[in-house]
Amino acid sequence: MDVTVDRAADGEGWTLKDLLGRSMGKVAEGPPSRFTIRPEGHALETMEGINLGPHASLDDALAEIERHTRGVCRRVDKESE
Repeated sequence: MDVTVDRAADGEGWTLKDLLGRSMGKVAEGPPSRFTIRPEGHALETMEGINLGPHASLDDALAEIERHTRGVCRRVDKESE
């Protein structure tokens, strides 16, 4: 399952959405450099058994999502919108 990753509107972490735009949760950042995956909605089932973290970096958290879902996490580039 491919996931779109975008900086949250409130600047607190990153949102996760499937390719249809449905929320899959977020990756929250906490000090010091701790990134935690927080699935929600239908992603609770999809991400059951995933290592939620904390992960050392956003890239590590996204790599865990990719491994678990056998998909690709694509970051949204605000500059190209």
